Amino acid sequence: MQLNAEYKSLLEDALERSGLRATKQREQVFSVLLDKRDHPTADEIYARARCEMPSISLATVYNCLETLTESGLIRAVNFEREPTRYCPNLTQHAHFYCKATGEIIDIDLNENILSELKAALPPGYRAEHIEIAINGHSN
Repeated sequence: MQLNAEYKSLLEDALERSGLRATKQREQVFSVLLDKRDHPTADEIYARARCEMPSISLATVYNCLETLTESGLIRAVNFEREPTRYCPNLTQHAHFYCKATGEIIDIDLNENILSELKAALPPGYRAEHIEIAINGHSN
C-alpha cells in the first residue's frame, strides 16, 4: 500500500511539527489505517502491515501508532475492557460499538449537537475536544 501524495504530505507535515520524520514503517501503518477504516486493533494493523512489509515487528507497529496518535493523525478509541482501536477520521464524530459484532461505526456530530454539548458545560469551562462512545447492539 502506498500513500497518495495528499496523505503523504499530511503525514510528513504532522510528524515534522512534532520534531519527527516519516519512516517507511510509519507510512505503512498510516496507510493500513486509511485503506480500511474499520477501527482496527494494533494486532490487526500488524497483520495487515506484514502483508507488504514482512519485516515489521509488533513493537514497531505500537511505536508507530503512538507516534501517529501524538502527532494528531489518528485517534485511539477505547471501549470498556476492549483492546484499543485506531481511527484516522479526525472530524468531530462519535463512535458506536456493537457488542454483538464488535463493529465500530463513526457517527457524525453536526454543529448543532456540538453546540448543545458545549453549552452544557459548567460556566467558565471550554471544550477543546469532545469524545463520545456509545455501546449497544445492532437490531
